[in-house]
Amino acid sequence: MANVVAFSRNLPSFRALKYLSSALLKYQHTSAPSQCSSKTQPLPKKQAVEVTFIRANGERIKATGKEGDSLLDIVVNNSVDLEGYGACEGTLTCSTCHLIFKKEDFDRLPDKPTDEELDMLDLAYDLTDTSRLGCQITMTKELSGLEVQVPATVNDARS
Repeated sequence: MANVVAFSRNLPSFRALKYLSSALLKYQHTSAPSQCSSKTQPLPKKQAVEVTFIRANGERIKATGKEGDSLLDIVVNNSVDLEGYGACEGTLTCSTCHLIFKKEDFDRLPDKPTDEELDMLDLAYDLTDTSRLGCQITMTKELSGLEVQVPATVNDARS
């Protein structure tokens, strides 16, 4: 029983916790107004982007997304039927969202591949110098109209 009493003496009172949490909330809302969302101004709409996925057999599948979507998001949100695509749901633990870009498109991608992405790409089938994982490509308005090749087979690096 003595341990319980000693432990409870070290805990702040409920009243102190309530005061502290309300003070923190007040500070959060008044200290950085530029970071708070406004209820009077609408957030800017994200611009629509288009992507064409080209299967190995030449079939072209057009899909739309929004700025900030990854190519994986666009496939999932448009229910594009690409066998096994995105099996790890974008956690960078497989290579099933492997795509092949035209050289000029590859060169204008805003971000270069990370070491983790390169490790996963090493496990992909039909790897080229312009291969990337779709889960790592974030669409911008400058990339709208992108055409990407989908390899004939996928390799799920998790298995």
